[in-house]
Amino acid sequence: MYNAKEVEKKWQEIWDKENYYEPSNDFSKEKKYILSMFPYPSGKIHMGHVRNYAIGDALARRFRTMGYNVLHPLGFDSFGMPAENAAIKYGLHPKKWTYENIDYMKKELYSLGFSFSKTRLLATSDEIYTKFEQEIFAKMYEAGLIYTKKANVNWCDNDKTVLANEQVEDGKCWRCGHEVEQKSMNGYYVRITKYAEELLKDLKYLEDKWPNQVLTMQENWIGKSDGLEFELDVSSSNKDLDGLKFSVFTTRADTIFGLSYFALAPEHEITKKVLETNLISENDKDKIKAMQNMSAKNRAQSEKEGVFLGIYAIHPITKEKLPVWVANFVLADYGSGAVMAVPAHDERDFEFAKKYNLNIKYVINGENKKDNEPFTEYGILFDSAEFSGLDSASARIAIAKEFENRKIGKSIINYKLRDWGISRQRYWGAPIPIVKCDTCGSVVENNLPVALPEDVVIDGEGNPLEKHPTFKQCKCPKCGKDAIRESDTMDTFFQSSWYFARFASNPSNWNTKAIDDEAKYWMNVDQYIGGIEHAILHLLYARFFQKALRDLGYLNVDEPFERLLTQGMVLKDGAKMSKSKGNTVDPDDIIKNYGADTARLFILFAAPPQKELEWNDSAVEGAYRFLNRLYDKALGINVVDFSNINHANLSKDDKLARLKVYEALKKADDVFNKTYAFNTLIAACMEGLNALNNASSDEVLSEGFAIILSILDPIIPHLASELSEKLFNRTNIKTYELKEEVFVSDTIKLGISINGKNRAEIEVDANANQDEIIKIAKDKAAKWLEDKIIVKEIYIPNKLVNIVIK
Repeated sequence: MYNAKEVEKKWQEIWDKENYYEPSNDFSKEKKYILSMFPYPSGKIHMGHVRNYAIGDALARRFRTMGYNVLHPLGFDSFGMPAENAAIKYGLHPKKWTYENIDYMKKELYSLGFSFSKTRLLATSDEIYTKFEQEIFAKMYEAGLIYTKKANVNWCDNDKTVLANEQVEDGKCWRCGHEVEQKSMNGYYVRITKYAEELLKDLKYLEDKWPNQVLTMQENWIGKSDGLEFELDVSSSNKDLDGLKFSVFTTRADTIFGLSYFALAPEHEITKKVLETNLISENDKDKIKAMQNMSAKNRAQSEKEGVFLGIYAIHPITKEKLPVWVANFVLADYGSGAVMAVPAHDERDFEFAKKYNLNIKYVINGENKKDNEPFTEYGILFDSAEFSGLDSASARIAIAKEFENRKIGKSIINYKLRDWGISRQRYWGAPIPIVKCDTCGSVVENNLPVALPEDVVIDGEGNPLEKHPTFKQCKCPKCGKDAIRESDTMDTFFQSSWYFARFASNPSNWNTKAIDDEAKYWMNVDQYIGGIEHAILHLLYARFFQKALRDLGYLNVDEPFERLLTQGMVLKDGAKMSKSKGNTVDPDDIIKNYGADTARLFILFAAPPQKELEWNDSAVEGAYRFLNRLYDKALGINVVDFSNINHANLSKDDKLARLKVYEALKKADDVFNKTYAFNTLIAACMEGLNALNNASSDEVLSEGFAIILSILDPIIPHLASELSEKLFNRTNIKTYELKEEVFVSDTIKLGISINGKNRAEIEVDANANQDEIIKIAKDKAAKWLEDKIIVKEIYIPNKLVNIVIK
């Protein structure tokens, strides 16, 4: 039994001493940049982290062995609310809580033998990182990529703070339980929509490199659609409303003659104006205000509700007066916040019309059309004036053209993608580097970083920066007069959208540049590894940042991540591991009882990386037993020169052992470069080891262990290095060429079928001729041939012998 604790400590010290973790400055070498999504420093790592980093580390170590210059860095996504919540709960400063956790997690991660660079280690809450993040913010602001606008946000009046959608539970603040209301507030927005078309177009480049599921999710999120936009005149008995206009967008212009009502968002300007009149009852006004105070997410999950606003809009072609409603399913920030409703041809509009007894007018016919159901497919138009008889596709074009000819509408391309609101009324984040001056307006700070003051009281009520006198009160960088510093901090996704480019810069320049020229060598990331839950926000924001930083002169490639692997979750008892469920497994306990290599082997062997992994204590023990068998067997062999093995003269068992070892070697290339199916590679190594148990040739045993230890080195680096040193002075850790002679078998296996029915199998000499093979087959199948007349004998080379009898 090997002493994992001693072996692992020894090799981690050697790798440190040899600078094994660090990339080379030899930029003539081909590079590989391997990056796992960085963790939040919550306290301790969990088995999900171990899985993510075991995959990345195996790839990094493999490419180092193949001679690549490898960058494999580690960072911490260290700003965010959990640190503030911990501060409130335990009375600790967020900075102290965060950096103590980082220290602990670093120790845990390095104890697993993960070969992260120790010179390119960062936390996004480091002041030097904040400095250059604020520089990037400033350049984006000056380039018009960041702007301010008023928008509705979730507001907790008890805690005096904005809440993310995920922090609103049943309409209440997740922390204090206070009712959440919608509040219109000024905030900073990133103009990601400027890159919508490029973000969509470049998904093509990522095909076969990223999971299809992620590409589809991004495509749907960007949501490109082409359609018709037109304005409508409001008709009302109230002179303040009569003649007002609002616009709508539709992708189904072919249904425009079926239009029977309009629906506005509760926050729409016309809705607000109606609330100021006596057109509707106080009861209806209360209903609308209740809608306004619900988050978009909660509204989407609620039953469809609406209120007739007492006004009408004029159909742009028929001039019919159609009622205008407010509806909870219409979102203010999607399109214009108003929709044309065609209940006969839209399920949502149909459901709403049925509930409120609104007119339903069919104008499209098709094969699958049913009475009293919406018909949403394309078909042939009727009751549509001169467009009747046209198919939907032709009608969409013709009607849009008619609108343009009459100058009452236009064809446009629309995107679901919205600009990204980054203002957070929180302390533990990167301050937005803007000063508000009565004379100069909003001015970008020129003395960066704008650092967080540490003398704050965090009590959960509002943003401490808002109440901090020396932070809030400042001088205008432009005119020197008294000014007010912005107290909002940036969304933490801002930090995680460019950290990969920071890693790619030489750390000797980290104090002077955000991103240096070395990034042009390392970028883009060759392999990125992380959870599927980041398919939209992080991965989309990072792609946007890459393009924006390219256009600002920082980078020179279009996409940040060449290949993406999304690993599955680690489950226990069928559920995701979590502290609240009490089903977590502490990696420290695994290391203490079995060693880091056992944890790494189990996590890569238990399931393909893309699939969920069910924790299994007995499988962990099984991984440990395999390592001990490997150790014991390896130390029992007599190491000899194996450079000139005469394969033809080997025994059958020796040949089989070589075949199994080389099959594992062949699989290694495929696994490390394409499939990442480490479980199948480990299984192949286990088969190889079993076959070596029956081998007797010292040459075959020496070659077999040299190759298997080399294959397993990225997966169980401590034990593989220990055995490689003892047996081969580590000269075996290298790439090997496949030897075709190993795959040439002395025998072949053939099936025997009688009248097309499989009956037996034979193994014959590979050089046997057809007559010899048929004779052997007939001897083997004698009991089925007894008293029968053979009509025909068919030999299909290398497959089977078929005998027809009667």
